[in-house]
Amino acid sequence: MKINFRIIILFSIYMLSYNIVAQNISGKKLYQQNCASCHHIQRIGETGPPLTPYFLKKIKVNKLAEIIKNGFPQTQMPTFNHLDDESLTAIAKYIKSPLEEKITWNKNNIQNSIIRFNKPIKDLGIKDINQVLPVVERDGGFVWIMEGEQILDKFPLKNIHGGIKYQFPNADNIYIPTRDGWVAQYSLKEGRPLAKVRIGVNLRNLSLTRDGKYIMATSLLPQQLVILNANTLNTIKVIPLTGKVSAIYEFYSKDEAIFTYRDQPKVGIFNTKTFEIKYTTIEEPIEDYFIDPFDKFIIATARRGKIMRIYDIKNLKVVFEKEMKGMPHLFSATYWYQNGSFYFATPHLRKSYITVWKMYDWKFERKIDIGGDGFFVKTHPNTPYLWIDNGTDQLVLVNKTNYKKHTIVPVKNKQYIHAEFSGDGKYTYLSIYDKEGSIEVLDTKTLKLLKSYPANVPVGKYNFINKNRRYYPMLFGLDIYNQNCKTSKKGKKCMKKMKAQNQYEKRAIKAFLKFNK
Repeated sequence: MKINFRIIILFSIYMLSYNIVAQNISGKKLYQQNCASCHHIQRIGETGPPLTPYFLKKIKVNKLAEIIKNGFPQTQMPTFNHLDDESLTAIAKYIKSPLEEKITWNKNNIQNSIIRFNKPIKDLGIKDINQVLPVVERDGGFVWIMEGEQILDKFPLKNIHGGIKYQFPNADNIYIPTRDGWVAQYSLKEGRPLAKVRIGVNLRNLSLTRDGKYIMATSLLPQQLVILNANTLNTIKVIPLTGKVSAIYEFYSKDEAIFTYRDQPKVGIFNTKTFEIKYTTIEEPIEDYFIDPFDKFIIATARRGKIMRIYDIKNLKVVFEKEMKGMPHLFSATYWYQNGSFYFATPHLRKSYITVWKMYDWKFERKIDIGGDGFFVKTHPNTPYLWIDNGTDQLVLVNKTNYKKHTIVPVKNKQYIHAEFSGDGKYTYLSIYDKEGSIEVLDTKTLKLLKSYPANVPVGKYNFINKNRRYYPMLFGLDIYNQNCKTSKKGKKCMKKMKAQNQYEKRAIKAFLKFNK
């Protein structure tokens, strides 16, 4: 008897496809019966988070089935231990499968999602807004409000992703984005969460217009730019986008914002008065970038690219390019002034070094080995060091004058990441990146530990001065003051008499004097 292997192979493929489809149908039905009331019929999340491949890509099917079975203690996620293993696996496979329908989240969806809270007003006792520091406790699901050595408040919020932003000019409110599309509003003035709104299913980042009137929030699912009233969170406009946004950031010097696409070689300039977008085509897509402290250039890389390009913001023409491995995240650089020149330093994606660059005449300065794969480099005018993590329990300190380095270990055998400073640089806050981690509060000058607060995987920290781009020239001015006028008995008069060598020094000195009136 002659065996037709081609027919056997085709039949096998058919049966495999049939089984997958059948299992998916079974999983879909079980999902609708057991999960849709919390996670939405389209799996985009309601009281529960979204259940799509994007959010579940790191969780294997067997682990996901186990989570469904056992639920999450102390949350609204119940146990489903009445389901057999086959049913649990079918649900797990279904929620890891591609979405069946195109996801939309329109103006009515956004407006109807607003949840307003009615918490009692609390006086946080803030002494100086310039020193306020929100902290994200990622796995603990809390945001802390700190000032100096003290925690002033904590409030729950999960899935935080992207930077916390302050409302200018008085910092009455802060805005916190979550990965699953929510923008939460917290009042520093009243010491309480005010409201939250869902702008999409997968939020990328948010920014505020320079007058503090509007929130600009970008969404990857669906791809859109949402404009909200910053006080009420009401929806002003929803603008469809044609690609995956890297991030949107406002300019502090004009009524515009900038965004790039990670999958298209385009830059969008968004007019924050007319809400119109003007696009410019560039050499390659930009994934990670930052705006220089004087609002004149963007410094950009592609995640897998090999070139850093610097674009003049006025016309988006390349003014400098150099071979450089991609940066690990948005706004990865830290800046400082030294002896008449301006510098920035950045870590690199999966590389055990940082690079230092001279700004404005745009020159490569040097590469510094840090002994591991780092993610953040930070500094402040009132510290002589660059503060760098390298994926271990070490904190690498590099002197900004001579580039000599030494290491300290904040907490032995626990990974350190991300230094942030108080606005005056008196305090440094370190994240110990562990489920049994902590926020370590150090005296910046002596490196002495002042306080240690237990925290469950703490990550980002956002000081009002250091995270507000309009103060970057002032911080350069503080560098100039420290190097030239600090020892003078008439410090401010010394600064007024300083002869600026270029337009950037002139602007930095002016910003310093204005801030220190």
